[in-house]
Amino acid sequence: MNNDLPEQKHQAVLFENVKVRRIWHDEQWFYSVVDVVGILTDSENPRRYWSDLKIKIANETEDEQLYEKIVQLKLPSADGKKYLTDCANTEGLLRIIQSIPSKKAEPIKLWLAQVGRERLEEIANPKLSMHRMQEEYKKRGYDEHWIDVRIRGIVARKELTDQWKDRGASEGKEYSILTNNIAKETFDIDIKTHKIKTHKNLKNLNEKDNLRDHMTPMELILTMLGEETAKEIHKSRDSQGFQELSEDTKEAGKIAKNTRLDIEKKTEKPIIELASYQEILQQKKIK
Repeated sequence: MNNDLPEQKHQAVLFENVKVRRIWHDEQWFYSVVDVVGILTDSENPRRYWSDLKIKIANETEDEQLYEKIVQLKLPSADGKKYLTDCANTEGLLRIIQSIPSKKAEPIKLWLAQVGRERLEEIANPKLSMHRMQEEYKKRGYDEHWIDVRIRGIVARKELTDQWKDRGASEGKEYSILTNNIAKETFDIDIKTHKIKTHKNLKNLNEKDNLRDHMTPMELILTMLGEETAKEIHKSRDSQGFQELSEDTKEAGKIAKNTRLDIEKKTEKPIIELASYQEILQQKKIK
């Protein structure tokens, strides 16, 4: 799966002011079953309630299809760490809800239907997804210029990963290597080091947190230049397979690097900022 889309891969949503954790998996949202059970039952121990309910469903209905819809995925917990958690898609959740005697069931059914409808609308009209993304970034304090650059970068990234998929690269590790090739050549630093060890003050964040949400507009533009260049090289050479794509991405990163060096020479300052972009905005407001 594309490492960059959707932007909020782990994103809690609200139902009656209560957070429900969810994660993008297998091209759809999967929701924490325990969170939903907690809302419907007001149980002091939703995990125990869900554990007992699973046994009851298995004994009474032998519903094997339901268990196929439940998957264990890592979701963030209150301590900031991620743990394997029982998750279900909309269809699976609706089946679970039917097994819970609760007056709250009908509103949550309508809520799930609304969430599903919004996703179908976004598939039919991708502009809606972009609009919702823009609104989310505005709420988080980003300015219009940054949001515009970020959205353009997301589109470019999607086009590039589509190329990788069509040309034989495997999602996951190979996508990560190809992405890192471009970044390392462009900035003379790999993504992990850029994010965790020395830059962006992201040492306390999980390694899967998206570095691009903390980049400056210029960093985002250079990242986009590297990825756009890689896409064009793939096309011109009709590159196939991981090894050929890997060579292309390294060359694309070098082209973006030359642009970075030219800019740094003219401006007499480094492109990479040690602070995240939101920190920079905050410093400007203070001044």
